[in-house]
Amino acid sequence: MGSERLEMGKRPPQEAENAAQTRVIAPSNTHVRDSVNTHALGWLNAPPNACCFCWCCCCSCSCLTVQASKDEKIQERMCEKQSEPEVEDLPGPTLDEARLWAQSFEHLIKSARGRDHFRQFLKTEFSEENLLFWLACEELKKETNRTVVEQTVKQIYEDYISILSPREVSLDSRVRDVINKNMLEPSSQTFDDAQQQIYTLMQRDSYPRYMNSSMYAELIKSLETPDLPNES
Repeated sequence: MGSERLEMGKRPPQEAENAAQTRVIAPSNTHVRDSVNTHALGWLNAPPNACCFCWCCCCSCSCLTVQASKDEKIQERMCEKQSEPEVEDLPGPTLDEARLWAQSFEHLIKSARGRDHFRQFLKTEFSEENLLFWLACEELKKETNRTVVEQTVKQIYEDYISILSPREVSLDSRVRDVINKNMLEPSSQTFDDAQQQIYTLMQRDSYPRYMNSSMYAELIKSLETPDLPNES
């Protein structure tokens, strides 16, 4: 204490008075100092995508709200592109169209109504995910927005490639290795090899069974003998 008095005695009167005030004020405003330090650390640790004015990154920040809105719109766009129209929303096939499906798997899968009818058959065999994966890849190829492409690739991987997904498709190790390499730089061609393998699987395995199924036979029969109008 004596040394402090001696030190203050050496300073000019005004400087000594300021130093004394500093020692008196600082302890009583410790919570203010701590608050300022916390905010400063928050600014230093702010994520790189935070705006320059909102260093606290609170949920009310307008820039983050805009980004969230963009992400929601992208997600909605992805869902719209990956969904097929329900069967009842499509016009019924003609007899010629349904018979054309029997000529080749390509004719079947290019027909919207054919895909829907084939999908109903795959549900009975618990392999609907094969067609859904193929359709998702087709939509991915049409996308040009880089952000949407990257998010769609991630979604397709989680839905159909991940071993944790209940809708995982059956792929060999070679194709999985190709996908893992492609995931480093996601593009609209990320799943090309996998899509081709699933296409071949459906063509060689599911398609022949569908052609010989009662479901397809009943469809042809219903188109050959349409309901006649009631006579008055």
